Amino acid sequence: MKDKNFSAINRRDFIRRAACAAVGTVAMSAAIRDLRLMNAAVAQSNVSDYKALVCIFLQGGDDSNNLIIPTATSEYNNYATVRTPVLALPSSSLQNLVIPGTSNNYVDAAGHSYGLHPACPELAQLFSEGKLAALLNVGTLVYPITRSQYQAGTVTRPPQLFSHADQQTQWQTSVPDQPPTTGWAGRCADLLNSVQPNAPVSLCVSLAGSNTLEVGNIVSQYSVSTSGAISLTGVTGARLTALTNLLGLQYLNLQSQAYAGVAAHSIKTGALLNNAITNTAPTNYWSLPFPAKITTPNNGSTFNSALAPQLQMVARLIEAGQRAAANGGFGMSRQIFFCQVGGYDLHTGQTNYTATNPNGVIVGAHANLLAELSQSLLTFQRAMEQLGLANKVTAFTASDFSRTFPSNGQGSDHGWGSHQLILGGLGAGNGGSVNGGQTYGKLPALTVNGPDDTGTGRWIPTTATDQYFATLATWFGVDPSNLSTVFPNIGRFASANLGFINPS
Repeated sequence: MKDKNFSAINRRDFIRRAACAAVGTVAMSAAIRDLRLMNAAVAQSNVSDYKALVCIFLQGGDDSNNLIIPTATSEYNNYATVRTPVLALPSSSLQNLVIPGTSNNYVDAAGHSYGLHPACPELAQLFSEGKLAALLNVGTLVYPITRSQYQAGTVTRPPQLFSHADQQTQWQTSVPDQPPTTGWAGRCADLLNSVQPNAPVSLCVSLAGSNTLEVGNIVSQYSVSTSGAISLTGVTGARLTALTNLLGLQYLNLQSQAYAGVAAHSIKTGALLNNAITNTAPTNYWSLPFPAKITTPNNGSTFNSALAPQLQMVARLIEAGQRAAANGGFGMSRQIFFCQVGGYDLHTGQTNYTATNPNGVIVGAHANLLAELSQSLLTFQRAMEQLGLANKVTAFTASDFSRTFPSNGQGSDHGWGSHQLILGGLGAGNGGSVNGGQTYGKLPALTVNGPDDTGTGRWIPTTATDQYFATLATWFGVDPSNLSTVFPNIGRFASANLGFINPS
């Protein structure tokens, strides 16, 4: 019997709506164009194993001045003087970073010791295991720039420096001086797509909807929910049968054929993906289940996590991705994942400090966000270890920018250079991928109007996002000869490899 609801829908409109839903976040015109470019990728050499990159974007601008805090007396005093009373974390509350395998405080080559926010004991544990590294004062740059050059305007700086939208785009393209057309991960995917030409799913998968990072010229990002492939809303039963029948027709109109082809491919891919993850429920075998709720610091209350479910699905897709197709997996060589959690734009309410509750500085909105990050990353790392893939998967953080060193009275405002985290590997002394238990980059002088400051407590980056991401891309398999294809400005900076991850 014909579906009355379906018959009421104009056939052309239905196909267009279905195909657009199938592609998800990618414009249909781009999808059709990309079908003609599938064989245009530059060949890559020596790619025969499995590797995955997982981007965790902290949307809104994380106040990394309160994520990583120097603990040497003089430096901590500088920190406390400027950030008191609303933002200054008590030194006794910090999670000290220690040398892996010891109980001795870690000290970098410049003589700095560090502590993490009190909400991050799990991150401190990962650092002590040699599986977590920190990159200091990294940000968007067109060229290396000093304070005097910044103030004189003699060196080009990234446009719209303190704008959320612009800086998010620049972090994800790593080309701040050019119109955004593709993301750096998308360009990596374009180059590496040729090593798995028959991959059943896209090399780029997003758990957070449309993003710039994974936009390529050849590879289109594939959006997945925390429960699996995103199906065509309302297209089930007789409607799905009718759509499938329509897709089998040969239309004279080339655009209709393209729409039908994309929609049919999406239906097939979604079914394949959902089938592949059916037997990957983490509670079946992972020793540390993903937390359904995050435990807040100090008071033990809980809240639903936005990040943990995304990372849980990433872990399941990684397991399915590296498993051979004959065993119900995807048989992938490379995968890139994008996760995102918001709430970091804390102009107000960053802590719970009040004059009558000074200890409130260690709890509040930022503490909850960092607790979520800390607990979720530990669980994700343990999942990779349980799967035997810890040395094959590298997770890393990114954010719009850090925030101003001085408080605005209730929180902090938009900054520039920030501190970021890199996670993965087997741990110190085990030859793992991430060279953890160390910090990289340069800690800014924590002085307003000091040598590393624009003049308002915004750190001028001493490491470029190009260098950060080129280091990851080299490990991922982008040939050194092709780095300038992915990062056109990389030659402007001193090094394309910062050493926080082994390239081999």
